[in-house]
Amino acid sequence: MASSVEELFAFDSLLNDEEREIRSTVRKFADSTLRPNLAEWFENGTFPVRELAPEFGNLGLLGMHLDGYGCPGMSATAYGLACLEIEAADSGARSLMSVQGSLSMTAIHKYGSEEQKQQWLPDMAAGTKIGCFGLTEPDFGSNPGGMRTRATRKGTDWVLNGSKMWITNGTVADVAIVWAQTDDRIRGFLVPTDCPGFSANEMHRKLSLRASITAELSFDDVVLPADAILPESRGLASPLGCLSEARFGIIFGSIGAARDCLESAVAYSKTREVFEKPLAGYQLTQAKLADMAVDIGNGMLLAVHLGRLKDQGVIRPEQVSVGKLNNTRTAIRVARECRTILGANGITLDYPVMRHANNLESVLTYEGTAEVHQLVVGQSLTGESAFR
Repeated sequence: MASSVEELFAFDSLLNDEEREIRSTVRKFADSTLRPNLAEWFENGTFPVRELAPEFGNLGLLGMHLDGYGCPGMSATAYGLACLEIEAADSGARSLMSVQGSLSMTAIHKYGSEEQKQQWLPDMAAGTKIGCFGLTEPDFGSNPGGMRTRATRKGTDWVLNGSKMWITNGTVADVAIVWAQTDDRIRGFLVPTDCPGFSANEMHRKLSLRASITAELSFDDVVLPADAILPESRGLASPLGCLSEARFGIIFGSIGAARDCLESAVAYSKTREVFEKPLAGYQLTQAKLADMAVDIGNGMLLAVHLGRLKDQGVIRPEQVSVGKLNNTRTAIRVARECRTILGANGITLDYPVMRHANNLESVLTYEGTAEVHQLVVGQSLTGESAFR
């Protein structure tokens, strides 16, 4: 009898009833609402954020692991499993979850005032308000500490100038969490997107994450009141703390994309005949499928292990880096190998494999490139920093 990766690794035995129910619910949502439209969204380079965000909110997927203010307060492992199922559909859809919940809402939840939390979090959890997270700049990706965006005091107000690049949901957001240099280190600011001097331009001609909205943000003398600052944000550690939350979701999500590729390749190999025999019946094909199943299963085990550590409150940043590094590299390798099984059909949008492979090129590098995470792990092993 044919087995899935989950069955091969007895994956369900690692989950409790609630986690299995969440996974099943999110998988059904992905199957019914996302998958039928993904090829069209990807081909057209669009994603209906405004329409879909309330549906994500109704399922409790936005700020899923946060407590209070309309957030479900689920476990980190449950959140990870939801990311896995959404990214098994498409990485761009999981980016909506990550940017809204793990970046924008987490920044407000961790560093905001009570008034800011009350103002924004309930509507963001419901998906009726959209947030974006402005950290990366055109010249500062892996080195965000060098950012040029600056907020200057003018009386009791702040004046914001600069730009941000590669900002998911930037053109549809109601509020941008913007990180800027100040005379008192890097600080976070809540910037309503209807402020005079704020502009967002959608970035086109992408070959990856096409079912996702990406923008460049510009700030030209944007005047913000004193209470726009996130009062508990202090230095680069604040946005990096949010990034660690997003990276955790990628550990699960990327392996979901890999699983979807493998399932597509297995199904295709069983129906495609080559020399009057199913492709699945050849040793080379089975060797490829077996190796990929083992890699994906190991990635799933690692993800759940890290989820349990996070639920216990003992996970360390370098452990998140291990998961992100391993599972994104595994996922893109699997996607490319699955494409070889599908042959020419694998490059079409009739199958999800090339779409996943293209998306994973971005997932491999955002929230910290593979090289950055190698250096984080290397520093943990040696005690020596090799970033400079």
